[in-house]
Amino acid sequence: MAGEAPLQLRIFDLNCWAIRYLSKRRQERVQLIGDKLRREGFDLALLQEVWSEQDYSDLKAKLAACYPFSHYFRSGVIGSGLCVFSKFPILDTLLYQYSLNGYPYMLQHGDWFCGKADAGMGVTGPLPPTSHQLHAEYCREKDAYLPHRLVQAWELAQFIRHTSKAADVVLLGGDLNMHPEDVGIRLLRGWTGLQDAFTEAECFE
Repeated sequence: MAGEAPLQLRIFDLNCWAIRYLSKRRQERVQLIGDKLRREGFDLALLQEVWSEQDYSDLKAKLAACYPFSHYFRSGVIGSGLCVFSKFPILDTLLYQYSLNGYPYMLQHGDWFCGKADAGMGVTGPLPPTSHQLHAEYCREKDAYLPHRLVQAWELAQFIRHTSKAADVVLLGGDLNMHPEDVGIRLLRGWTGLQDAFTEAECFE
């Protein structure tokens, strides 16, 4: 409405690379991420690759005073790795697991086992943020998973279109595993009308 102050939100979005048993200094990194979130006081934190529920529980305990609302999204064999911490009540959650998601015989990659997904949340506002992680790009020159990411980008665009019609604001955070000009990004932006906060920003701190 005219005369109302514009909506301002501080969003933290990070791939934590907290792979249990594999990521070096994982526990130290998770602890430092928690310290950063508690110190900065963001409105919303969207985290990816928090593969251990114990890491999520530790973050939840540490951040309870400043982010009283949180959710961990379970998916696949080892979990989606997606979690969210919010100052605002989380009214509803929805997890959509992508239909094409790597190969089970590629054990060293692990994308199939985690069940890469898009996590949708209804936060008071209404404000529906989504956090997600698309299939990893292991080799850009010989990218065997490009079709997988394209299908995932298309499904993500459909998810956003069908879940955001009543929304005042749509936030998309996560690890796209694509470069800004890749066809998957162009498809996603063209189909949803979303803008890239990084390229639209006039100044950076």
